[in-house]
This record gives sequence, structure tokens and C-alpha cells, in this order.
Amino acid sequence: MIITIVGGGSTFTPGIVTSIALRQKELGVTEVRLFDNDEERQSKVGVVVDWILKDMKSPIKLTVTTDKETAYKDAKFIFAQMRVGKYAMREQDEKISLRHGVVGQETCGPGGMAYGLRTIFPMIEVIDDVEKYAAKDHWILNYSNPAAIVAIACHKLRPNARIINICDMPIAILEMIGKCVGIEDYESIDVDYFGLNHFGWFTRMEYQGRDIVKEIREYCKETGIMLPKMHIEAIKKHMGTGDRHANQSWIKVWTNVCKLMEMNSEYVPNTYMTYYMFPKENVEHSDPNYTRANEVMDTREKTLFEGVDRYLATGEIDKKVFYAGAHGNFIADLAVALLGKCDRKFIVIEPNNGKVPNLPDDVMIELPAVVGVNGPVQDNFGPIKTFYKGMIEQQNACEQLLVEGAIEGSYEKVLHAFALNKTVPSIQVAKEILDEMMEANKDYWPELK
Repeated sequence: MIITIVGGGSTFTPGIVTSIALRQKELGVTEVRLFDNDEERQSKVGVVVDWILKDMKSPIKLTVTTDKETAYKDAKFIFAQMRVGKYAMREQDEKISLRHGVVGQETCGPGGMAYGLRTIFPMIEVIDDVEKYAAKDHWILNYSNPAAIVAIACHKLRPNARIINICDMPIAILEMIGKCVGIEDYESIDVDYFGLNHFGWFTRMEYQGRDIVKEIREYCKETGIMLPKMHIEAIKKHMGTGDRHANQSWIKVWTNVCKLMEMNSEYVPNTYMTYYMFPKENVEHSDPNYTRANEVMDTREKTLFEGVDRYLATGEIDKKVFYAGAHGNFIADLAVALLGKCDRKFIVIEPNNGKVPNLPDDVMIELPAVVGVNGPVQDNFGPIKTFYKGMIEQQNACEQLLVEGAIEGSYEKVLHAFALNKTVPSIQVAKEILDEMMEANKDYWPELK
């Protein structure tokens, strides 16, 4: 049984392969293939992956390739995690937005829309190539961001594709909350959740009879930040936390989550809601000359590739050079569930089709789902209140228009999408950002007229 990782040169690849290897028996996996169009970058990541498999004494065969047929031939699972334009383009997305006084973030606001326009058609190409070469009962599990926009495009252009669009942020939030309230097996927290990707709310969290929503609210009142005390102490001492969601650029996010909960007595928001609800404050807190993209390039990216060079020179490797955790575990566990070997629920992105009855059927809704061999079956949620409905409808209109603009090559529709985004203050600012981003992305975006 073959698993192919699209975007094999990602710094997340070693962690994903670790999670696969830990579940080798449940998955029955015999081969992992790394596939990327950047051969040099992927070959270096492949060195780390090869070391991991040997260190774990795993029987899994490793193949590293830039050839589509070699990558997809007879594959059962395709884990997609593309970053079209790499971090250099993410840096442009974030800095162009901030130059115009608008949130500069990877998946939210104009940055997310720019990233989406780069990713839509490469993702469709993956679907078509997988359909051509992979096993007939294949599943594409897609991490490629921005997941909401990619999910809409896939549903519009390839409605019959065997693809499940996912995001690890909800499970990462539960992991962080678990650390705050003393729960190690955070995956056992039973939740209700609804929204769009990076745009949703937990309505219930329970663990062995405990009301975790109540506990995390009390914790936020005490600390003012939704980070565990060990991380808070490390940050005070200017030390690393070892958690990719608890470094310098995330501190304001976790603080704003607590502030947002003070203003909303009902639900626990996805962390990304803070960019939409506090856009002015986020811009004021941001350094337009050094964004999250720069931080990642100077930390996770630099650490991994310097670690590879050190290993090639000395034969010694530090396991801290690669990230392993919820990100890899979530996608690997989902694959186990699709084989009928796991009874966990997973939060996934699927067409609404009445599950939230006062939202349109074609909204790509993010809800908990039971996952089995026939794919995910999302829970019915019921009608949502006016505030959340209005927020979701505005964001969905923005994302739907962006996809339509990409498909039709319509400058006006993309402009209207930018203007609709809650982080953008006016259509004039939307136009200024769009025009600058068109020039920066001329090698990646579809032509807009």
C-alpha cells in the first residue's frame, strides 16, 4: 500500500512520515513516495526522512521523485501539502497587505486570497494526475492552504474527485487547550464545531464529564492568554517553547482569543477569527518589515536545512530539526479511519447540503464527521444564530467570488472578493492591494482581465 506526499520538500514532511511509520501496521503501508517540483529542496528533506525510517527500523520503502507517474502509480493515499511560490511568495503576500494597512497573514485577508489564486489550478492538476495514475479507490487528503478557497475550487471544478479537504488547526487548538487544563489525551475531548476553514467556533468541549469550555474561560480570565503556564514562563524568560503555535508571532493571537471570548459568552473561536475581529489591532502589532514568513524562514526552515547539511557532513542528526506532532498525526489517523480501522471523529470540510439549514447548500462547511471506508459523514448541526450566519455568509461570498474570478479570469470579480473581505476597509484599498499583488504574482496567478 502506497502513500504519496505531494509537496515532499515541505519541512512538515518528516513529521508526517514519522506519523505514518508509527501507524505502519494499521495502515499496511509498504511505500512512501515524496513528490515535489523542487528537486534540490526535496532531496534534502528526503535525507531526513530516510534517516527517520532507518532510525525507527521501519520496513517502509522510500521513493523520492519529481515524476508524476512514478509518484502516483497505484497509490492509495495522496497527502497534499503544496505551497505554491514557497515562503518567498508568502512574504510578498504579507508585506504587500501590511503596506496598505491591512492584515498580512498567510491564509486570512488579501494574503490568503493571493495564496488561493496561486493554488487553485495546481490543485486541480494534482486531482487530474492522481485520477490518471493512482489506485481507483484512492483518497486525496488535502492540507494545501488556503483550505477554504481550495475546497470551493475543487467542488466547483472536480465535484466527483475523491478528495477530503482538512486542516489541523482545530486539533492544534484542542492540544493547546488540553495543556492549559491538564489533559494529555486531547484527542479524546468530545467537541461540537462549525464554520468555514480558519473561520469557525467550538460550541462544546467535554472530557470525562468535564466542561472544558467553562475551564478554558476561567483559565483565560486568570492568565489573559490561551497558552499553558509552562509556555508563559518560557516566553517571560525569552526561551523557546518547542511548539510551533507558541512562538513570538503567535503570542498576540492567543491573547486576542481570550479577549474575543470576553466579548462572546457562547463559543470558543478558532484562533484565526482574531485576524477578522481585530484587524486594526493586528496591523498595529505587526512589523511590516519582518512578518511571520520571515520568522518561519529564520526558524523552522533554517533549522531543518542546516540540520541536513550537518548530518551530511558529520553523520549526526538532532531530532529537534524536524517537527512531529498533531499535524502529522491528524492526517495519518484520518487515513487509518478511511481504512475502517478507527472510530474517531474528525473535523473536515465538505459541502453543507442542509447540515446547517440556514446556510446555502454549496457552502464548504467545516464540521465534525464520522469517517469510514466510504468517506466522511458530517454531523447535522442545526440552524446558527444571526451573528455567525452573517459572518459566514460574508466570508463565503468573498471566497466564492474569488474562485469564480479565477475560473473566469475576471479582474472585477476578484476585486469584489478583496473588497468583501472583513480585513479590508474599502474597495479603493482592495484595488490598490490587488494591483500590487497581480504584479508580484504574475508568474503564478491566472490572467485577470
